Amino acid sequence: MPETTDRIALIRERLAALEPVSLDILDDSHLHAGHEGSKNGAGHYRVIIVAPCFTGLSAVARHRLVYHHLQDLIPYPIHALALDAQAPK
Repeated sequence: MPETTDRIALIRERLAALEPVSLDILDDSHLHAGHEGSKNGAGHYRVIIVAPCFTGLSAVARHRLVYHHLQDLIPYPIHALALDAQAPK
């Protein structure tokens, strides 16, 4: 469990640069046990982020911003990332 906590803290730290007003990070690795990418210990994460910097950006542009801040963590320790990136309403 500490590994999961450490990885989530690292993702949270990296995404803080986007100044989110809301950020939830869920470890869904247990749902993907046995998948090829999980065999080396990499995880599957779901990120739900709301940040003003996403205002006026397309979904692709928002995802690119998130991936930019996490790029060196992929494919390890992040194997898969599900994103819900929104601007505040």
